[in-house]
Amino acid sequence: MNSILVTDGYKTGHHQQYPVGTEEVYSNWTPRSNTYAPKGCDKVVSFGQQYVIQWLHNYFQDHFFSKSKSEVCKEIKEELSLYLGTDYDVTHFEQLHELQYLPIRVKSLPEGVEVPIRIPMITIVNTHKDFYWITNFLETILSAMLWQPMTSASIALQYKRIFKHWALLTDKDHIDFIDFQGHDFSMRGMGGLESSIASGMGHASVFLGSDTLPVIRGLRSYYKAQGFVIGSVNATEHSVMCAGTKDDEIGTFKTLMKTYPTGILSVVSDTWDLWKVLTEYLPVLKEEIVNRDGKLVIRPDSGDPVAIICGENNQLGGETPQEKGVVELLWDVFGGTINKQGFKVLNPHIGAIYGDSITIERAEEICKRLHDKGFASTSVVLGIGSFTYQFKTRDTFGFAMKATSVVVDGKRREIFKDPITDNGVKKSAKGLLKVIKVGDTYELRDEVTEQEEQEGELKTIYENGIFKRSVTLEEIRNRINQFI
Repeated sequence: MNSILVTDGYKTGHHQQYPVGTEEVYSNWTPRSNTYAPKGCDKVVSFGQQYVIQWLHNYFQDHFFSKSKSEVCKEIKEELSLYLGTDYDVTHFEQLHELQYLPIRVKSLPEGVEVPIRIPMITIVNTHKDFYWITNFLETILSAMLWQPMTSASIALQYKRIFKHWALLTDKDHIDFIDFQGHDFSMRGMGGLESSIASGMGHASVFLGSDTLPVIRGLRSYYKAQGFVIGSVNATEHSVMCAGTKDDEIGTFKTLMKTYPTGILSVVSDTWDLWKVLTEYLPVLKEEIVNRDGKLVIRPDSGDPVAIICGENNQLGGETPQEKGVVELLWDVFGGTINKQGFKVLNPHIGAIYGDSITIERAEEICKRLHDKGFASTSVVLGIGSFTYQFKTRDTFGFAMKATSVVVDGKRREIFKDPITDNGVKKSAKGLLKVIKVGDTYELRDEVTEQEEQEGELKTIYENGIFKRSVTLEEIRNRINQFI
């Protein structure tokens, strides 16, 4: 698609609407509210800027600058004339094409840091006075692409905090397990491939476990990821189990273990009767499982996740499988060890994963209930799906890109918005901005001088078609892990 058409329709007339003599428009990208964010998400992870700006740069190179001016501008004129019902003048787009680069300067906070609400994470300004209109012309695509990786990374971090909290209480010897305890199962429920990659990279900035394969190429392309990026295991789906027939499900388990004699093997176990698998089939298969060079992971896939994993009873020793739950039933069959903290750790040849309907609240409750029953929270892996990552919007953290300063006829004007009908969320900063680090957090200074704007934590990452600095996945993960 022609790069000029990747925006909101009303942007196509804004170059005529700024005051005569406008030379500069300075805007910022800021999370304004966590009103609709999941519990505990009171800050936002800075992530995705390098990906989005690189994508934007590539898109304009491939679909605008590298094509002939007559070709791209003819299309723009034809489409926008029909769209607006007028003879649309494309002179400003022709001039941009002649320039052959995006005349913008993008400054960003470091990726991988955690930022309080209402702290600008990005500023963008035009670098050529003839293209004052380009700053907010790009708002739409920047907003569309930035909110999701930041939102997913922020939510993933909250999951990991939960896992770390309970692992330290119940199984600190296996604290590294939390890197894989939250596993991305979201791709099939996302809003398309680009959404899957953007969100999946956000998840992978925090966790190492993911089934969203396109994330690997995304992180290699945009964040110089080397070697191992994300990982998963051999796992079945319901079609496999159904094809093996209900009458011989235990035979399917045997065949699978012969097919994969080593390593982790995850088997979906509630295609028909989860409780029969746990109380009848697994006892029969016990010797094969414990003598296998690897771990068999039981995967329930329906029902109330808390009750299925932890049981309906809050104490050990229920009378029915439903009262005991998956982890206690696995302990009954396979046992395990009691660690130094006094919690039960399942036999290393057996485990559990639950990947349906998981939320932050349910993750917390599962870990708590396992703790209360005397089990290590590391007894289970939780699959994080599209309800967590796709059932969110730009409003989850109130993201918005707003202009706060303009230059008209050589004079700077500090501008802002503060709707009287709003509750304060939409009130913007004013003038040029500077973000400073105070201890382990960040603070905003607005209405600063041009010299002060060049200081602080916002650093130039892109200017006039050239990338000024970059960050690797390894660096981002190291930063994020400091906040857990």
